[in-house]
Amino acid sequence: MNKFVKCLTVLLSFTVLICSAGCASAKPPQSTDPKPLFVPVTQPDFTPHESAAGIPDRSAMENEALVLFADGGSSEFHFADGYSNGGMFNCTWRKSSGVIQDGVMGMTVSEDGSGYAGAEYRTEKTYSYGFYSVCMKAAKCSGVISSFFTYTNKPVWDEIDIEFLGKDMSHIQFNYYTNGVGGHEFYFDLGFDGSEDFHEYAFDWQTDSITWYVDGKAVYRATQSIPSHSMQIMANVWNCKGLDGWSGALDKTSLPATAEYKWFAYSPNMQ
Repeated sequence: MNKFVKCLTVLLSFTVLICSAGCASAKPPQSTDPKPLFVPVTQPDFTPHESAAGIPDRSAMENEALVLFADGGSSEFHFADGYSNGGMFNCTWRKSSGVIQDGVMGMTVSEDGSGYAGAEYRTEKTYSYGFYSVCMKAAKCSGVISSFFTYTNKPVWDEIDIEFLGKDMSHIQFNYYTNGVGGHEFYFDLGFDGSEDFHEYAFDWQTDSITWYVDGKAVYRATQSIPSHSMQIMANVWNCKGLDGWSGALDKTSLPATAEYKWFAYSPNMQ
């Protein structure tokens, strides 16, 4: 089902940010109050998971932005380059596979000699409990994963995920790992194609819960075995191998496949 409403274009302090279908920027002149980075013009008709019922709407705020790609990159982030995660990752990270231009960061999976190249944009600094948000458009290609997540392997593996599985752009997967233990996947029906327009996806990480949001609406909540260690902020786009039932078989005819990002945002807990 494709129900999109193009967003208003609003002036943001010398920078025009355009985020369509659920995202629009606003910064009233001479106002010191934080305003939503991208306020949905209309909201899709979601049916939230029962565990998220009653949780208030929440979108990223201007003062929570870590990187606005309309302003270029950020010294807090860098592109991974010249190595591979191995295992299910069937690509090598290439700095050249990530490009920031025209207000958007694009990360691409492409054929690279006899193999494949992918892209990852990440911090070295770690962040703790708080609200994490991204405005993105996923890569449409079976076998290719588009993501935004937090991760650490020091001292243990903790992770919180937002992932598009290339086989189906109408769904998004939420997941997390605590002390290396996963198995918390939840596959959410978006009601739209996540590769066609930009939308805001977010999670609120608390000591006793993680709540995931789509265009400001809480849609899923986890309350068991919540991660506790500070993590890096990352986004990557890569092709999977050996798990065709999960990611879909790689469709080489759709390469190169690019995911696009408008911004990343973070706000720490105020407790």
